Amino acid sequence: MRRMIWTVAIVLCFSIVLSACGTKDAESVVKELDKVANNLESYQGSGTMTLHTGQQPLEYQVEVSYQQPQYYRIKLTNEEKGITQIVLRNDEGVFVLTPKLNKVFRFQSDWPQNQGQVYLYQTLIQSIIVDGSRSFAVNDDAYVFDVMANYNNGSLARQKIWLNKSDLSPVQVEVSDTNASVLVDVKFDSFKFGQKFDKNVFETEANMNAAPPTSGENGEEPTITTPEGQTDETVVPDDQAVEGEGKKNESAVDGEEQSSGEEEEATTPDDDASTGVDGIKSEDFVVLGPTYFPEGVAQKDTTDIVYGGSPGQITRYDGAYSYTLIQTEQKDQAASFTPGTIIDLGITMGELTSSENDNLQTLTWTYHGSQFRLTSDNLPESEMTKVAQSVLGEMGK
Repeated sequence: MRRMIWTVAIVLCFSIVLSACGTKDAESVVKELDKVANNLESYQGSGTMTLHTGQQPLEYQVEVSYQQPQYYRIKLTNEEKGITQIVLRNDEGVFVLTPKLNKVFRFQSDWPQNQGQVYLYQTLIQSIIVDGSRSFAVNDDAYVFDVMANYNNGSLARQKIWLNKSDLSPVQVEVSDTNASVLVDVKFDSFKFGQKFDKNVFETEANMNAAPPTSGENGEEPTITTPEGQTDETVVPDDQAVEGEGKKNESAVDGEEQSSGEEEEATTPDDDASTGVDGIKSEDFVVLGPTYFPEGVAQKDTTDIVYGGSPGQITRYDGAYSYTLIQTEQKDQAASFTPGTIIDLGITMGELTSSENDNLQTLTWTYHGSQFRLTSDNLPESEMTKVAQSVLGEMGK
Protein backbone atom coordinates (compact mmCIF):
# COMPACT_ATOMS: atom_id res chain seq x y z
CA MET A 1 0.00 0.00 0.00
CA ARG A 2 2.80 2.38 0.98
CA ARG A 3 4.66 1.52 -2.26
CA MET A 4 1.53 2.33 -4.30
CA ILE A 5 1.16 5.73 -2.63
CA TRP A 6 4.79 6.61 -3.36
CA THR A 7 4.38 5.50 -6.96
CA VAL A 8 1.32 7.71 -7.44
CA ALA A 9 3.10 10.66 -5.83
CA ILE A 10 6.13 10.28 -8.10
CA VAL A 11 3.90 10.09 -11.20
CA LEU A 12 2.07 13.26 -10.13
CA CYS A 13 5.34 15.11 -9.53
CA PHE A 14 6.64 14.18 -12.97
CA SER A 15 3.33 15.24 -14.55
CA ILE A 16 3.52 18.64 -12.86
CA VAL A 17 7.13 19.14 -13.92
CA LEU A 18 6.42 18.15 -17.52
CA SER A 19 3.37 20.35 -17.62
CA ALA A 20 5.33 23.32 -16.31
CA CYS A 21 8.08 22.77 -18.86
CA GLY A 22 5.54 22.92 -21.69
CA THR A 23 3.97 26.19 -20.55
CA LYS A 24 5.45 29.51 -21.62
CA ASP A 25 5.20 32.63 -19.55
CA ALA A 26 4.41 36.14 -20.82
CA GLU A 27 8.05 37.20 -21.11
CA SER A 28 9.07 34.27 -23.27
CA VAL A 29 6.11 34.80 -25.60
CA VAL A 30 6.90 38.52 -25.86
CA LYS A 31 10.51 37.71 -26.80
CA GLU A 32 9.26 35.41 -29.55
CA LEU A 33 6.87 38.11 -30.77
CA ASP A 34 9.76 40.57 -30.97
CA LYS A 35 11.68 38.13 -33.16
CA VAL A 36 8.64 37.59 -35.39
CA ALA A 37 8.19 41.35 -35.79
CA ASN A 38 11.85 41.89 -36.71
CA ASN A 39 11.75 39.13 -39.34
CA LEU A 40 8.28 39.84 -40.73
CA GLU A 41 8.34 39.85 -44.54
CA SER A 42 4.72 39.30 -45.55
CA TYR A 43 1.38 37.91 -44.44
CA GLN A 44 -2.19 37.52 -45.56
CA GLY A 45 -5.21 37.19 -43.30
CA SER A 46 -8.98 37.21 -43.52
CA GLY A 47 -11.81 37.30 -41.05
CA THR A 48 -14.84 39.17 -39.79
CA MET A 49 -14.83 42.58 -38.13
CA THR A 50 -17.87 43.64 -36.12
CA LEU A 51 -18.42 47.23 -35.00
CA HIS A 52 -20.64 47.68 -31.94
CA THR A 53 -20.75 51.47 -32.09
CA GLY A 54 -24.31 51.87 -33.41
CA GLN A 55 -27.73 50.65 -32.40
CA GLN A 56 -27.08 47.40 -34.24
CA PRO A 57 -23.77 45.59 -34.84
CA LEU A 58 -22.24 46.25 -38.25
CA GLU A 59 -20.37 43.30 -39.74
CA TYR A 60 -17.64 43.46 -42.38
CA GLN A 61 -15.50 40.85 -44.06
CA VAL A 62 -11.83 41.85 -43.82
CA GLU A 63 -8.91 40.80 -46.02
CA VAL A 64 -5.45 42.04 -45.08
CA SER A 65 -2.28 41.73 -47.17
CA TYR A 66 1.17 43.03 -46.22
CA GLN A 67 4.55 42.91 -47.90
CA GLN A 68 7.66 44.59 -46.58
CA PRO A 69 8.69 47.30 -46.42
CA GLN A 70 5.49 49.34 -46.72
CA TYR A 71 2.87 47.70 -48.94
CA TYR A 72 -0.60 47.21 -47.48
CA ARG A 73 -3.97 46.20 -48.89
CA ILE A 74 -7.07 46.09 -46.71
CA LYS A 75 -10.37 45.05 -48.30
CA LEU A 76 -13.56 45.68 -46.31
CA THR A 77 -16.83 44.22 -47.57
CA ASN A 78 -20.38 44.42 -46.29
CA GLU A 79 -21.94 41.48 -48.13
CA GLU A 80 -25.51 42.38 -47.18
CA LYS A 81 -25.29 45.80 -48.85
CA GLY A 82 -22.80 44.82 -51.55
CA ILE A 83 -20.38 47.54 -50.42
CA THR A 84 -16.61 47.12 -50.79
CA GLN A 85 -13.84 49.56 -50.00
CA ILE A 86 -10.11 48.96 -50.38
CA VAL A 87 -7.35 50.80 -48.54
CA LEU A 88 -3.98 50.62 -50.27
CA ARG A 89 -0.52 51.78 -49.41
CA ASN A 90 2.07 51.62 -52.15
CA ASP A 91 4.94 53.75 -53.47
CA GLU A 92 2.51 56.46 -54.63
CA GLY A 93 0.80 57.02 -51.28
CA VAL A 94 -2.30 55.88 -49.42
CA PHE A 95 -5.49 55.29 -51.40
CA VAL A 96 -9.12 54.67 -50.46
CA LEU A 97 -10.84 52.88 -53.35
CA THR A 98 -14.54 52.30 -54.01
CA PRO A 99 -14.48 50.18 -57.19
CA LYS A 100 -18.27 49.96 -57.50
CA LEU A 101 -18.52 53.76 -57.68
CA ASN A 102 -15.32 54.12 -59.74
CA LYS A 103 -13.81 56.44 -57.11
CA VAL A 104 -10.24 56.77 -55.85
CA PHE A 105 -9.15 59.13 -53.07
CA ARG A 106 -5.45 59.64 -52.42
CA PHE A 107 -3.70 60.61 -49.20
CA GLN A 108 -0.05 61.29 -48.49
CA SER A 109 0.70 60.06 -45.00
CA ASP A 110 2.70 57.71 -42.81
CA TRP A 111 -0.40 55.55 -42.37
CA PRO A 112 -0.47 53.03 -40.83
CA GLN A 113 2.82 53.64 -39.03
CA ASN A 114 1.43 56.71 -37.29
CA GLN A 115 -1.89 55.06 -36.39
CA GLY A 116 -2.80 51.66 -35.04
CA GLN A 117 -5.17 49.35 -36.91
CA VAL A 118 -7.02 46.54 -35.17
CA TYR A 119 -6.73 44.23 -38.18
CA LEU A 120 -2.96 44.71 -38.70
CA TYR A 121 -0.58 42.22 -37.13
CA GLN A 122 2.15 44.81 -36.54
CA THR A 123 -0.22 46.93 -34.46
CA LEU A 124 -1.22 43.98 -32.29
CA ILE A 125 2.37 42.87 -31.67
CA GLN A 126 3.50 46.38 -30.80
CA SER A 127 0.62 46.79 -28.35
CA ILE A 128 1.76 43.68 -26.50
CA ILE A 129 5.47 44.50 -26.52
CA VAL A 130 5.20 48.09 -25.24
CA ASP A 131 2.68 47.45 -22.44
CA GLY A 132 4.72 46.53 -19.38
CA SER A 133 1.52 46.09 -17.34
CA ARG A 134 0.09 43.50 -19.74
CA SER A 135 -2.05 40.63 -18.46
CA PHE A 136 -1.37 37.14 -19.76
CA ALA A 137 -3.31 33.88 -19.81
CA VAL A 138 -3.12 30.55 -21.63
CA ASN A 139 -6.00 28.47 -22.90
CA ASP A 140 -6.04 25.23 -24.89
CA ASP A 141 -4.99 26.70 -28.24
CA ALA A 142 -3.98 30.31 -27.68
CA TYR A 143 -2.00 32.81 -25.65
CA VAL A 144 -4.26 35.63 -24.47
CA PHE A 145 -2.93 39.14 -23.80
CA ASP A 146 -4.92 41.96 -22.23
CA VAL A 147 -3.16 45.26 -23.02
CA MET A 148 -3.77 48.96 -23.51
CA ALA A 149 -5.27 49.99 -26.85
CA ASN A 150 -3.10 52.36 -28.88
CA TYR A 151 -5.56 53.56 -31.49
CA ASN A 152 -6.28 57.08 -32.63
CA ASN A 153 -9.61 56.98 -30.83
CA GLY A 154 -9.91 57.97 -27.19
CA SER A 155 -12.95 55.77 -26.62
CA LEU A 156 -10.91 52.60 -27.26
CA ALA A 157 -9.18 51.88 -23.94
CA ARG A 158 -8.10 48.22 -23.82
CA GLN A 159 -7.85 45.21 -26.07
CA LYS A 160 -7.72 41.47 -25.61
CA ILE A 161 -5.61 39.61 -28.18
CA TRP A 162 -5.66 35.86 -28.82
CA LEU A 163 -2.54 34.43 -30.54
CA ASN A 164 -2.23 30.92 -31.92
CA LYS A 165 0.21 28.85 -29.83
CA SER A 166 1.78 27.17 -32.84
CA ASP A 167 2.92 30.23 -34.84
CA LEU A 168 1.75 33.31 -32.87
CA SER A 169 -0.68 34.31 -35.62
CA PRO A 170 -3.75 36.34 -34.55
CA VAL A 171 -6.94 34.45 -33.77
CA GLN A 172 -9.20 37.12 -32.31
CA VAL A 173 -9.13 40.72 -31.07
CA GLU A 174 -11.63 42.51 -28.83
CA VAL A 175 -11.26 46.26 -28.27
CA SER A 176 -13.21 47.74 -25.34
CA ASP A 177 -14.01 51.15 -23.90
CA THR A 178 -13.37 52.29 -20.33
CA ASN A 179 -16.54 50.50 -19.22
CA ALA A 180 -15.25 47.17 -20.60
CA SER A 181 -17.89 47.21 -23.36
CA VAL A 182 -16.59 45.66 -26.58
CA LEU A 183 -16.72 48.22 -29.42
CA VAL A 184 -14.70 46.37 -32.08
CA ASP A 185 -14.26 42.65 -32.48
CA VAL A 186 -12.18 40.89 -35.15
CA LYS A 187 -12.18 37.12 -35.65
CA PHE A 188 -9.62 35.72 -38.09
CA ASP A 189 -10.55 32.58 -40.01
CA SER A 190 -7.19 32.35 -41.79
CA PHE A 191 -3.73 33.88 -41.43
CA LYS A 192 -0.54 32.91 -43.26
CA PHE A 193 3.00 34.24 -42.87
CA GLY A 194 5.43 34.38 -45.79
CA GLN A 195 2.71 34.80 -48.40
CA LYS A 196 3.89 35.47 -51.98
CA PHE A 197 2.03 38.24 -53.83
CA ASP A 198 1.79 39.31 -57.43
CA LYS A 199 2.92 42.90 -57.95
CA ASN A 200 -0.56 44.05 -58.98
CA VAL A 201 -2.04 43.15 -55.57
CA PHE A 202 -0.85 46.53 -54.28
CA GLU A 203 -1.42 48.54 -57.48
CA THR A 204 -4.27 51.05 -57.56
CA GLU A 205 -5.39 50.50 -61.14
CA ALA A 206 -5.41 46.71 -60.82
CA ASN A 207 -7.62 46.89 -57.73
CA MET A 208 -10.03 49.31 -59.41
CA ASN A 209 -10.34 47.02 -62.43
CA ALA A 210 -10.93 43.95 -60.27
CA ALA A 211 -14.58 44.95 -59.70
CA PRO A 212 -16.94 46.35 -62.37
CA PRO A 213 -18.28 49.90 -61.84
CA THR A 214 -21.95 50.65 -61.35
CA SER A 215 -24.31 50.91 -64.27
CA GLY A 216 -23.62 53.87 -66.51
CA GLU A 217 -19.90 54.01 -65.70
CA ASN A 218 -18.71 51.14 -67.89
CA GLY A 219 -15.70 52.07 -69.95
CA GLU A 220 -14.77 55.07 -67.82
CA GLU A 221 -11.45 55.41 -66.10
CA PRO A 222 -11.58 56.01 -62.34
CA THR A 223 -11.59 59.60 -61.13
CA ILE A 224 -8.57 60.12 -58.90
CA THR A 225 -8.76 63.12 -56.58
CA THR A 226 -5.27 64.61 -56.27
CA PRO A 227 -3.76 67.91 -55.11
CA GLU A 228 -3.67 70.83 -57.49
CA GLY A 229 -0.46 70.77 -59.46
CA GLN A 230 0.86 67.60 -57.81
CA THR A 231 3.00 65.25 -59.87
CA ASP A 232 4.48 61.89 -59.02
CA GLU A 233 7.67 63.68 -57.93
CA THR A 234 5.90 66.10 -55.58
CA VAL A 235 6.89 65.62 -51.95
CA VAL A 236 3.81 66.03 -49.76
CA PRO A 237 4.19 66.60 -45.99
CA ASP A 238 3.20 63.77 -43.67
CA ASP A 239 -0.41 63.48 -42.52
CA GLN A 240 -1.69 65.78 -45.25
CA ALA A 241 -4.55 64.41 -47.25
CA VAL A 242 -6.19 65.13 -50.54
CA GLU A 243 -9.57 66.74 -50.03
CA GLY A 244 -12.27 66.73 -52.68
CA GLU A 245 -12.87 70.49 -52.79
CA GLY A 246 -11.19 73.31 -54.66
CA LYS A 247 -10.41 74.59 -58.11
CA LYS A 248 -9.36 71.70 -60.34
CA ASN A 249 -10.48 68.19 -61.16
CA GLU A 250 -7.68 65.98 -62.38
CA SER A 251 -9.26 63.12 -64.26
CA ALA A 252 -7.48 60.01 -65.44
CA VAL A 253 -9.43 60.22 -68.70
CA ASP A 254 -6.86 61.21 -71.36
CA GLY A 255 -4.99 63.13 -68.64
CA GLU A 256 -7.32 66.12 -69.04
CA GLU A 257 -7.71 68.76 -66.37
CA GLN A 258 -11.18 70.23 -66.08
CA SER A 259 -11.59 73.59 -64.44
CA SER A 260 -14.57 73.86 -62.14
CA GLY A 261 -14.15 77.49 -61.08
CA GLU A 262 -14.58 78.58 -57.49
CA GLU A 263 -16.18 76.25 -55.00
CA GLU A 264 -19.95 76.66 -54.87
CA GLU A 265 -21.67 77.71 -51.69
CA ALA A 266 -24.47 75.64 -50.22
CA THR A 267 -27.90 77.00 -51.13
CA THR A 268 -31.40 76.16 -49.96
CA PRO A 269 -33.51 74.85 -52.85
CA ASP A 270 -37.03 76.02 -53.52
CA ASP A 271 -38.19 72.52 -54.32
CA ASP A 272 -37.67 69.12 -52.77
CA ALA A 273 -34.25 68.32 -51.25
CA SER A 274 -33.81 65.39 -53.61
CA THR A 275 -33.75 67.74 -56.60
CA GLY A 276 -30.32 68.00 -58.17
CA VAL A 277 -28.90 69.88 -61.14
CA ASP A 278 -31.53 71.32 -63.52
CA GLY A 279 -34.32 70.03 -61.31
CA ILE A 280 -33.46 66.37 -61.89
CA LYS A 281 -34.14 64.26 -58.84
CA SER A 282 -31.43 62.02 -57.51
CA GLU A 283 -33.09 58.75 -56.58
CA ASP A 284 -29.88 57.38 -55.03
CA PHE A 285 -29.51 60.13 -52.42
CA VAL A 286 -30.71 58.99 -49.01
CA VAL A 287 -30.33 61.31 -46.02
CA LEU A 288 -28.76 59.62 -43.00
CA GLY A 289 -28.12 60.78 -39.49
CA PRO A 290 -26.13 59.61 -36.48
CA THR A 291 -27.54 57.20 -33.95
CA TYR A 292 -25.00 58.26 -31.34
CA PHE A 293 -25.35 61.54 -29.43
CA PRO A 294 -22.87 62.73 -26.81
CA GLU A 295 -24.45 63.14 -23.40
CA GLY A 296 -26.32 66.44 -23.17
CA VAL A 297 -26.64 66.92 -26.94
CA ALA A 298 -29.81 67.00 -29.02
CA GLN A 299 -30.69 67.77 -32.63
CA LYS A 300 -31.48 71.47 -33.10
CA ASP A 301 -32.70 71.84 -36.71
CA THR A 302 -32.37 70.49 -40.25
CA THR A 303 -32.20 72.34 -43.57
CA ASP A 304 -32.35 70.92 -47.10
CA ILE A 305 -29.69 72.37 -49.41
CA VAL A 306 -28.12 72.13 -52.83
CA TYR A 307 -24.33 71.97 -52.48
CA GLY A 308 -22.21 72.22 -55.62
CA GLY A 309 -25.25 71.34 -57.71
CA SER A 310 -26.04 68.23 -55.67
CA PRO A 311 -28.80 67.57 -53.12
CA GLY A 312 -27.81 67.70 -49.47
CA GLN A 313 -28.84 68.40 -45.93
CA ILE A 314 -27.44 70.40 -43.02
CA THR A 315 -28.30 69.25 -39.49
CA ARG A 316 -27.27 71.22 -36.40
CA TYR A 317 -26.85 69.76 -32.93
CA ASP A 318 -26.65 71.74 -29.70
CA GLY A 319 -26.22 71.29 -25.96
CA ALA A 320 -23.09 70.26 -24.09
CA TYR A 321 -21.38 70.34 -27.51
CA SER A 322 -22.37 72.15 -30.68
CA TYR A 323 -21.70 70.70 -34.11
CA THR A 324 -23.00 70.59 -37.67
CA LEU A 325 -23.31 67.60 -39.99
CA ILE A 326 -23.54 68.22 -43.75
CA GLN A 327 -24.36 65.36 -46.11
CA THR A 328 -24.21 65.79 -49.88
CA GLU A 329 -24.37 63.49 -52.85
CA GLN A 330 -20.85 62.69 -54.00
CA LYS A 331 -19.95 63.72 -57.55
CA ASP A 332 -16.72 63.99 -59.55
CA GLN A 333 -15.20 66.86 -57.61
CA ALA A 334 -12.51 69.44 -57.93
CA ALA A 335 -9.33 68.89 -55.96
CA SER A 336 -7.41 71.05 -53.55
CA PHE A 337 -4.73 70.44 -50.98
CA THR A 338 -5.35 70.99 -47.28
CA PRO A 339 -3.35 69.79 -44.27
CA GLY A 340 -5.12 67.15 -42.24
CA THR A 341 -4.89 63.92 -40.31
CA ILE A 342 -6.25 60.58 -41.47
CA ILE A 343 -8.85 59.16 -39.06
CA ASP A 344 -9.68 55.46 -39.21
CA LEU A 345 -13.47 55.14 -38.94
CA GLY A 346 -13.36 51.36 -39.02
CA ILE A 347 -14.85 50.82 -42.48
CA THR A 348 -13.51 53.89 -44.27
CA MET A 349 -11.02 56.72 -43.80
CA GLY A 350 -11.81 60.27 -42.77
CA GLU A 351 -9.74 63.44 -42.81
CA LEU A 352 -9.61 65.75 -39.80
CA THR A 353 -8.66 69.37 -40.55
CA SER A 354 -8.31 72.34 -38.22
CA SER A 355 -8.78 76.05 -38.79
CA GLU A 356 -5.71 78.21 -38.24
CA ASN A 357 -7.63 81.12 -36.71
CA ASP A 358 -9.94 79.34 -34.27
CA ASN A 359 -10.66 75.94 -32.74
CA LEU A 360 -12.92 74.82 -35.59
CA GLN A 361 -12.34 71.22 -36.66
CA THR A 362 -13.90 69.37 -39.58
CA LEU A 363 -14.03 65.61 -40.06
CA THR A 364 -14.74 64.73 -43.70
CA TRP A 365 -15.42 61.29 -45.14
CA THR A 366 -16.92 59.80 -48.28
CA TYR A 367 -18.84 56.57 -48.27
CA HIS A 368 -21.13 54.77 -50.71
CA GLY A 369 -21.97 57.78 -52.85
CA SER A 370 -22.31 60.41 -50.10
CA GLN A 371 -19.88 62.90 -48.63
CA PHE A 372 -20.14 63.98 -44.99
CA ARG A 373 -18.65 66.97 -43.14
CA LEU A 374 -18.85 67.07 -39.36
CA THR A 375 -17.77 70.49 -38.04
CA SER A 376 -17.42 71.76 -34.47
CA ASP A 377 -15.33 74.06 -32.31
CA ASN A 378 -15.76 72.11 -29.07
CA LEU A 379 -16.57 68.47 -29.91
CA PRO A 380 -13.58 66.25 -28.94
CA GLU A 381 -11.99 64.11 -31.62
CA SER A 382 -13.08 60.89 -29.89
CA GLU A 383 -16.71 62.08 -29.90
CA MET A 384 -16.46 63.14 -33.55
CA THR A 385 -15.30 59.64 -34.40
CA LYS A 386 -18.22 58.06 -32.53
CA VAL A 387 -20.73 60.29 -34.30
CA ALA A 388 -19.21 59.48 -37.69
CA GLN A 389 -19.15 55.75 -37.00
CA SER A 390 -22.81 55.80 -35.99
CA VAL A 391 -23.70 57.39 -39.34
CA LEU A 392 -21.75 54.64 -41.10
CA GLY A 393 -23.67 52.13 -38.99
CA GLU A 394 -26.90 53.49 -40.41
CA MET A 395 -25.56 52.94 -43.94
CA GLY A 396 -25.07 49.26 -43.22
CA LYS A 397 -28.75 48.65 -42.49
